[in-house]
Amino acid sequence: MNLNVLVLPGDGIGTEVTREAVRVLRVVAEKWRHQLTIREGLLGGVAIHKTGVPLPADTEKLSAEADAVLMGAVGLPEFDDAPTDKRPETGLLGLRKAMAVFANLRPVRSYKALLNSSPLKNELVDGVDMIIVRELTGGLYYGTPRGISGEGMDERGVNTMAYTRREIDRVARMAFELARKRRKKLTSVDKSNVLDTSQLWRRVVVEVAKDFPGVALDHLLVDNCAMQLVLNPKRFDVVLTENMFGDILSDEGAVLAGSIGMLPSASIGAKKPSGAWTGLYEPVHGSAPDIAGQNKANPFGAIGSVAAMLEYSFGLTEEAAAVNRAMEQVLNCGKVTADLRPTGTPATTEETGEAVCQAI
Repeated sequence: MNLNVLVLPGDGIGTEVTREAVRVLRVVAEKWRHQLTIREGLLGGVAIHKTGVPLPADTEKLSAEADAVLMGAVGLPEFDDAPTDKRPETGLLGLRKAMAVFANLRPVRSYKALLNSSPLKNELVDGVDMIIVRELTGGLYYGTPRGISGEGMDERGVNTMAYTRREIDRVARMAFELARKRRKKLTSVDKSNVLDTSQLWRRVVVEVAKDFPGVALDHLLVDNCAMQLVLNPKRFDVVLTENMFGDILSDEGAVLAGSIGMLPSASIGAKKPSGAWTGLYEPVHGSAPDIAGQNKANPFGAIGSVAAMLEYSFGLTEEAAAVNRAMEQVLNCGKVTADLRPTGTPATTEETGEAVCQAI
């Protein structure tokens, strides 16, 4: 198979973890005899430094030509007070919009080898296996009007949460499709006791559920869901929610996996004629500039994102399963970075990536 992949290493530790993820992708391509073409582009702070904008036109063009995009992380402290159009995160939002990816899939899984890494009791975490499906292109992050206006004590910030039936319907259908292939349970999360958008959300999800009679549907308010994620996380299979709620809840899932460095993600768009999904793949963690360049960042989130890419954008389930098995094997042998190994000598980013390649 021809695998045409655009790589956007981004900022901070993004370059380091992406390097290991690409190594894994090359090993998979060689073992299964796929033709791999990799092109590299600029996104985020590094793009601002080199081109003046966080999402250069060349990067947007390359993303349109690629079968899938693998991204590192964006963000640098020097841009924290910059105008919106000069912030690295604006480049990521623009890329998601350009690629028309509307659902973010964040698998959260506990590994036996990492049970002690979670601050929760082992019996709560052992066996956790869920996917959080977050709507990605609506809600507060994209709604208008938005901005800061006025001056003095009348200065005012405005963001608008807005959703259309179409936006809710399409992400709900994707979540139900995933649930149908898993344990056939979907939990929709909203704030329908307060928000009009959530009332529409719940109504549309209930209507979509009629087309998936084999999937059990329940609803939780977002504050209750946040509590249940730490009280009884094994109750969840597929969790569906809107943009901001999903952003927060999926990061909370890091305590279940033992480290935010363990979490991959897939931002999915329309299906291609082949049945595969357009996809942007990235680890959940940020650019962590405090440890950048030290060869100690956890590459598992980035490598897991490669597994997701192989499955969702290329339909290569055997190869994706091999990557996931290899990661678990490396976790079991203890060749892991410092965030997963509080005592003893941790492995470097490079050593962990090499161990996964060898396991494959």
